[in-house]
Amino acid sequence: MSQENITFRIDSDKKAALDAIAIHCNCDHSYILNEAVATYLEMYQWQTEEIQKGIAEANTGDFASDEEVKATFARLTNAY
Repeated sequence: MSQENITFRIDSDKKAALDAIAIHCNCDHSYILNEAVATYLEMYQWQTEEIQKGIAEANTGDFASDEEVKATFARLTNAY
């Protein structure tokens, strides 16, 4: 896989946090930033796929019944 350079601006606080992580992990900034970008892309892709699945289900009329919604709501609000 080929690699490319990229430059961007970052807030001072985020740069300091990045520096601290690099020191703690004994890793360079490139490694940490690549891990962060990979994690973000994986999460974004998963989220997009789940949204598309939900839209497909809605388009076929696959909705929860009123009873299912009420039961789930009751379970979640009475959990505490």
